[in-house]
This record gives sequence, structure tokens and C-alpha cells, in this order.
Amino acid sequence: MIPLASLRVTVIGFHCSHEQIAPSRLLEHVVQAEEAGFTAAMCSDHITPWGTAQGQSGLAFAWLGAALARTQLPFGVVHAPGQRYHPAITAQGIATLSEMFPGRFWAALGSGQYMNEHVTGEGWPPKDERDARLAEVVDVVRRLLAGEEVTHRGRVTVHEARVFSRPPVERAPALLAAALTPRTAEWAASWADGLITVNAPPDQMRSVVEAYRGAGGTGPVNLQVHLSWAPTHEEALAVAHGQWRNNVFSSKVLADLATVEQFDDIGLRVQPAELEESVLVSADAGHVADTVAAWADLGFDGVYLHHVGQDLRAWIDEAGERVLPRLSPTRPQPLVGRTGGGTTRRALAERGGGATPQTDPAPETEVA
Repeated sequence: MIPLASLRVTVIGFHCSHEQIAPSRLLEHVVQAEEAGFTAAMCSDHITPWGTAQGQSGLAFAWLGAALARTQLPFGVVHAPGQRYHPAITAQGIATLSEMFPGRFWAALGSGQYMNEHVTGEGWPPKDERDARLAEVVDVVRRLLAGEEVTHRGRVTVHEARVFSRPPVERAPALLAAALTPRTAEWAASWADGLITVNAPPDQMRSVVEAYRGAGGTGPVNLQVHLSWAPTHEEALAVAHGQWRNNVFSSKVLADLATVEQFDDIGLRVQPAELEESVLVSADAGHVADTVAAWADLGFDGVYLHHVGQDLRAWIDEAGERVLPRLSPTRPQPLVGRTGGGTTRRALAERGGGATPQTDPAPETEVA
């Protein structure tokens, strides 16, 4: 057992998987998770699940309002703006939740997956182009959160947009980056208020953290852990294989497929033992706690636990009794994000080849 004094972790969060669990049931699970001792929560934002066996896709922003009202937990969402979500709608959603629940909401923005974005009928740009689009979106969102009227013409188009209901600038929500590779993490350091990634081999996770911090990245670095716990190892492995086998492929493969049927097809050849490379499979809660602590020592400020099964009650009870007491989690510190334009100029230059979008300047204000 790792002594409590040696644990680096302060935040242990509960991950809410909208692609796997109906929104009404997921709301009850996160209430139970808070009662069990989780100190934060986050959720995914899907319109398409990773396979037919998962079978759900609740709208994250609608659900988050209910979850923030039913609990006292701080929440985050992993969100891909720029195609399915217009930047002004992203900004409005972030601003509304942040105004209603001050200091309790953040959004981690990423370049997205075609499975969610193909519904627009538009093409699917290559990764560097999606990153450049994301940099433009972040700039627009931060200007809108600052109260500006924004007109922008580039990879996204915004015309005379304003967000009227928003928190004061001194309580602006943080915009983190979602990154799976050291290359993306290094790039994100130029604009993000923090970072979130997913569990991988320890050397790869360490490389992501070092790439972000080494490039000057600030704010918290968080880890989402996919795990499967059950009373026996065989049961835990069967749950992981039944629900998460379509997710063991490279980030490029996962980003470029479009439909649940395509994900089901690639998952057919995955054997149960292969899941243990990307999912923490265990019947031993103490082993789960020790592994989480060891991974946190790679440089993570918070760890969000995602049980990949669909029946979460037994796992939440087990975590409350045997995992969380080993880790002694505390709540995350309130995080204030940057606002205003110009925060993604370097990020856009690195991914956009120096192309400069057209953005109308904010109108000058007379001071009496």
C-alpha cells in the first residue's frame, strides 16, 4: 500500500459517459458519486456512441445544468467546437453554466472526432487544419466571454455575435485543451488554461505532461482513467470487452471513423486480453487506488475515473469504501480562464501556416 503522505493526488473525479448511459440514470449516478466521496466530475459530449452496445448520446450541455444543480461538484466537459457546434453557441453554453454556477465549470476543447461531426454533412479536415480551426474558435469564444461583439471570417464564420448572459471577467471559465499526444499537448500549451488526457502506457502519459509543461503550459493537468472493476477479474474483463473494445485503436483511427457500424466492425477482431493495454481491469480496489496514485505521480493534478461498464452503482459503492479513502481527495481550486482576443495567435501560426483570419476589432468605448 502507498502511504497516504506520499500521494500526489488531490482531486479524484467521476467521469460521466453520455455515450453509454441514459441521461436520467447518469444524473442519479453522479449524485451517488458525490455522496461516495468523489470531489469533482466531468463528462463527454457525444451525438454518436462508440458502438451499438453503448447505445446513448445525451446532450451534455442540457444535462450539465441538471447535474450542477443536483450536486455541489465542480464539472468539466470535453467538447469539440467548430463544426457541429458554432462558436457562438459554444460560448453561450459555457457562459450560461458559468453564470449560474460560478467557479464550478470548465470546458476542455479538442479538434473532435468524425463520428460526432459528420452529421453536418461537411467534409472532415486533416488534423492540423482542425487544430487551426480550434485555435480560431478559442479566440472567438474568449472574446465573447469578455463581452465583445465578434465578427470573424476564417475557418469558422461569426457575424455580429454577442453573449449577453455571462459571468464577470474575473470569474471567466477556464478553457482547457484535450490532448492525446505529446505533439498536441505541446501545441496546446500556447493557448490553454490547463490540459486533460487519457490513460496510456506510463511513458506516453509522462511525455504528454512533459510536452505541455515544457512548452510553458499552465493550469492543472488532468487524467481520465478508463477502468473496469467487478468482483472477479474475469467479470471485469468481460465488461471492458463488451463496452470498450472499439476504443483501443490509435487516436487517428478513432478520430476518422464516422458511424457506430464502422466502430463495431473494427472491434470484432479485438480479443479480451487486448483491453488490459488501455483499460485498468481489476477486481482489487486497492490495486486500482495504488495504480491511480502511481499514475498521478507522473505529474497529474487530478484524476477522473471512468468505469466503462453500464451498471455503475456497485462500482461507486466500492470506490467510496475502498478506493477514495486510500487517496484522500480534495476539491479542485477554482480556476479562472483567460478572456479577450489574441490568446491563440501563436497556436494558429503553428497549425495554420501563418494564415490570418479576418476579425473585426472590438469597438472603442468612450470613457467619460
